[in-house]
Amino acid sequence: MKKLVGFITSSLPNNNFTVDLALAMKENGVDILELGIPFSDPVADGPIIEKASLLSIKNGFKLTDLFEVTSKIAPHMDTFWMGYMNSFFRYGIEDFLQKGKEYGVKGSIIPDLPFEESARYQEIFKKYNQSIVSFVAPTDSEERIQRLVENSSEFIYLVAYAGITGSGKSEDLSTIINNVKRYTNTPIYTGFGVDENTAKEKVQGVDGVIVGSAFVKYLIDESLSNSEKMKKITAVAREIKDKINS
Repeated sequence: MKKLVGFITSSLPNNNFTVDLALAMKENGVDILELGIPFSDPVADGPIIEKASLLSIKNGFKLTDLFEVTSKIAPHMDTFWMGYMNSFFRYGIEDFLQKGKEYGVKGSIIPDLPFEESARYQEIFKKYNQSIVSFVAPTDSEERIQRLVENSSEFIYLVAYAGITGSGKSEDLSTIINNVKRYTNTPIYTGFGVDENTAKEKVQGVDGVIVGSAFVKYLIDESLSNSEKMKKITAVAREIKDKINS
């Protein structure tokens, strides 16, 4: 069974909705949750997720909101934090990870943390039973891929193209997938530009897909009520889960 990883922005429009939405997504095919930490300069994210991040901050988001939401979601589904290093530094890395351990967070996805720098934090993350998810991109050489994945755990985030999230640009990923599989058995999930139209193509050869903008575009749609947002997002989740397993 191919896995569906779903990204949503924490605390948009509020904490209770985030919890209810995450659990509803689980009931509709989402296997793993990426809980986005709102940040003012999300350099790896496209305009949809960037707007969601800024809206959450405008609504008063604090890291205490992330912890509250996580405490109610992580006991029920595999949960990863997706955020930028500034958030970890600002709170204090060990204090941040202690919260993650307390709530059962599986790990973190940190797009602005280069692999070479992440090595210095691996032991701290292990201390708190969490992982740093490895990114692999089409531009990586086989030699670099080996270094990126040889100590990977939980899953590998395969970037579907060189760019920002939310674009549907297509790449031939077969070579990079084969290279990754030479050096690890860690599950590979394809992200960036995955939606209900591209999911079936992008799941080929890998263990699942990561979907963000296709969900978050409904979170930022002010014409929808909260209940309508939930219906739209869960419907897309069901459709994508069906397509990647058909």
